[in-house]
Amino acid sequence: MTAIDRALPPRTGQACETVLTNARIVLPDSVLTGSVVVEGGWIREVQPGGSALSATADLEGDYLIPGVIDLHTDNLERQVLPRTNARWPSRSALLAHDAQVAAAGVTTVCDALCLGDLGYEKDRVRTFLEAVADLDEFAGTGLLKAEHFLHLRCELPAPDMLELVDPVAEHPLVRIVSLMDHSPGVGQYADLDRYRAMRRREGLDDAEIQQRIHELQAQRARLLAPNRRALLARLAGLSVVLASHDDETEADIARNHEDGIRISEFPVSLPAAEAAKACGMEVIAGAPNLVRGGSHSGNVAALDLVREGLVDALASDYVPASLIEAAFLLAAPSRLALAPAVALITARPARMAQLDDRGRIAPGTRADLVRVRLHGGTPVVREVWCAGRRVA
Repeated sequence: MTAIDRALPPRTGQACETVLTNARIVLPDSVLTGSVVVEGGWIREVQPGGSALSATADLEGDYLIPGVIDLHTDNLERQVLPRTNARWPSRSALLAHDAQVAAAGVTTVCDALCLGDLGYEKDRVRTFLEAVADLDEFAGTGLLKAEHFLHLRCELPAPDMLELVDPVAEHPLVRIVSLMDHSPGVGQYADLDRYRAMRRREGLDDAEIQQRIHELQAQRARLLAPNRRALLARLAGLSVVLASHDDETEADIARNHEDGIRISEFPVSLPAAEAAKACGMEVIAGAPNLVRGGSHSGNVAALDLVREGLVDALASDYVPASLIEAAFLLAAPSRLALAPAVALITARPARMAQLDDRGRIAPGTRADLVRVRLHGGTPVVREVWCAGRRVA
């Protein structure tokens, strides 16, 4: 009998027990070679050394990390519209999205859905409405591999935003609400030359683009401030996490902090991220930015923010598989140790989303676990468990 076998409390006889052994277990502050006992969907024990119990799975020295928690992914929208003008049935899109996030080691996902139309993609409102209905339908069925929550991305200058928010503001799956402004000339689209190039790729000519810029800027001047006030009033007193999106300036941060917003998602400049940290806000950076080596929109590089100690968590944004790859990339020499790097995609987002039962490997937490092997420096997800159930 091994040390872990002797240390285990007696079986309850009420749940199936599994021991994952010979693993490099990534704990909140260290890496332990040992075993994890799972019972009834929960972690029962974590111990150094191996196990000779009959229900033991040998992980062959692979890493075992907590299930990844993704606070912001647009991947469901991408499954609904895999090609321009080729809309996929919403239920099938949800199942494909669910399978993809699970295969990427994401066991808890906040599906980021856009509320409000600024003319970027047709039928985004339909995507949001159908996704909420589909998640309601699948709730309690056990058919989804990951656990899904809602992240409402509220487009402040959009005329239809408030009427879309009102019916779902108190939906039990809503965890995060982010305040966005994707108007040309600000935030992510502060560079109007880049904005024009993007719209040209969509088939618009220069005259149409300029007209659209004029219309959206006028709409922003008219609607942003009153919509912002009304949205914050609607959310006041609800147990949702408020985030800002694409903060550009210190003034953006100051206004958000004054309004009770405590998370800055994807700040587009170093001064904005510095201001957020200085006033006690937490910062989410994009994992694809790290993996690609920079922003696809020409904004601040996430690695620069990490080097300055300004990042509290990573989100996948548009590539679920980027999260584990980004964490192991950060664990390279001269950057972060593996434990704090993995915490950026597990323990820290769990805390930010007020999910106290997951995000770390410890007795009494959910058995959300991911087996990872490095191959030529690239992390490969080999197995995934969500609440003790093998899902990938």
